[in-house]
Amino acid sequence: MQSLTLSAVRFAVAVCAVAALPAQAYEVAAVSGGGRVEGKVSFLGAVPIKKVIPTKDREVCGGVRDEAQIRVGADKGVQDAVVYLKAVAKGKAWGPADKVPVLDQVKCLFQPAVQVMRPGKIDIVNSDPVLHNTHGFYGQRTAFNLALPDKGMKVTSDLTRPGLVRVECDAHGWMLAHVYVADSPYYAMTGNDGSFSITDVPPGTYTVVATQYFTGDTEVTVTVKTGEAAKLNIELKKR
Repeated sequence: MQSLTLSAVRFAVAVCAVAALPAQAYEVAAVSGGGRVEGKVSFLGAVPIKKVIPTKDREVCGGVRDEAQIRVGADKGVQDAVVYLKAVAKGKAWGPADKVPVLDQVKCLFQPAVQVMRPGKIDIVNSDPVLHNTHGFYGQRTAFNLALPDKGMKVTSDLTRPGLVRVECDAHGWMLAHVYVADSPYYAMTGNDGSFSITDVPPGTYTVVATQYFTGDTEVTVTVKTGEAAKLNIELKKR
């Protein structure tokens, strides 16, 4: 019995050690004969609507209103989707450092409601003359929890872990934003017509993820050939 218990303990320690290992870092490498992944993300169903009922600070936040859960153009192209290649181990450089991304709060709305950033710093800003408590989550784990009581206040936070960060305001429960922290430079946000393009992709077969906070993830497989564009039409569907 003692031997069995000792073996169980050793196994548990080994599992914990493996779990504690950091995820494999993205490796920058020269891309020879790269191709492209491009196409369109669409949503063909009825656009889901959420009724927003502000319960406080109405002089700033406004009154009752309807908000579309997916921004869709006239041709059904999704305007707020993020598209990325899943688990790319190495490839093109990130490029010049971006400006520090900003998440602002204007009339009790997050602006932008959706954005993608490379791992690093983000500026959280309050442009309203009311208290906002800006709370970001990786799943259930808090990424940041910031009280911004004054108009014009800015606090810088770190988002160094790749993944989806859901952002809420603890003072105004209807406020919602999403920040996608990329694990490689192979990502894009859709344009007003739902189009996207990801360039300098090493030849090979990849999983492409198109994601939107209401519909969740849609995954498709694509093969990229030297110097060619792999074209995709991705339809998101209501969960």
